[in-house]
Amino acid sequence: MKKLLPPIVLIFLAPAIAELLSGSAPPVEFFNPFVFLLLTTLYGSGALLVRELKHRWHKGWASLFILGAAYGILEDGLMTKSYFDPAWVDIGILGSHGRWAGVNWVWGLDLTLFHAVVSIAIPILLVELMFPQRRGELWVGKWGLTGLSALLAADVAFGYFFLNSYSPPLIPYILAVAAVVALVLLAWRLPHPIFSPKKVHVRHPLWFWLMGFTGAIAFFLVFWVLPNTNLPPWVTMFIGVGLVAPVVWTVMRMSGNGSAWSGVHQLALVAGPLSMFILLAPIQEFDVSRTDNTVGMTLVGVAALLFLIWMWWRVRASQARLVRHKPAQGTDDGSMP
Repeated sequence: MKKLLPPIVLIFLAPAIAELLSGSAPPVEFFNPFVFLLLTTLYGSGALLVRELKHRWHKGWASLFILGAAYGILEDGLMTKSYFDPAWVDIGILGSHGRWAGVNWVWGLDLTLFHAVVSIAIPILLVELMFPQRRGELWVGKWGLTGLSALLAADVAFGYFFLNSYSPPLIPYILAVAAVVALVLLAWRLPHPIFSPKKVHVRHPLWFWLMGFTGAIAFFLVFWVLPNTNLPPWVTMFIGVGLVAPVVWTVMRMSGNGSAWSGVHQLALVAGPLSMFILLAPIQEFDVSRTDNTVGMTLVGVAALLFLIWMWWRVRASQARLVRHKPAQGTDDGSMP
């Protein structure tokens, strides 16, 4: 059971963050048995596959983010077809803002970045911090990897045929398939490490939390506020992509290119965007403009806050044990190459 616990936790944590905490699937919808099975199979298989490929290929977090982007295209491009459908249920103004040649470009970029970070990277990091002794190990064997791939493929096929009747344009859809393949190959071929480690005085974890929190708010403002202005769609996309570079550069600089920070700093970083979702949870519950049933979102936010507090205590205790048994030399188990 100890060997199975980390992958099991990841399978359930990934959809809980990406769908439940984000408010995309409120409790009434998320805990519907059919929806729950669909989402855990989709997000759980995807996150676990990405995590295992990263470790089997001996790659770093750059490859993980690229694989997460491939997952985003797989889910919302190939499965739900929301990258192409201008009337998708959640798309709002992004069904027209940035639509060209049958593709919702701003929406597609938004979801690709969202899935890479929130659906894939954050759950994987949280579970690896939760089980630090298993962080460098493979969690599933070859047969497990094959089974996960089959489950994910079946889920995508089911979604394509039964979740959305929209017929996407053939050439853009084929290009989306090619983009998934290209991103996976890029993640496989990307050198590791990309940047040389640096000795730095790592700042207080609060700075990492602030970077994650402000970065998440900026991301939200770029993709959901700017489209309501008169700015051209390409400007929205340019600002969205441009937002990623300074955030990554700052985190790399503060962490010595991922060689000097501890698990506490890493948890603080991912707690930033999760804190935004926690603050938004009660607002979503009482948002009269939403047509779905958002009852229980406040409780979801409270549960997420308690989870982060528990994780903070757990990671600090683990870090204290590490310091007692080994002089501080960086964290090769938690580096971000």
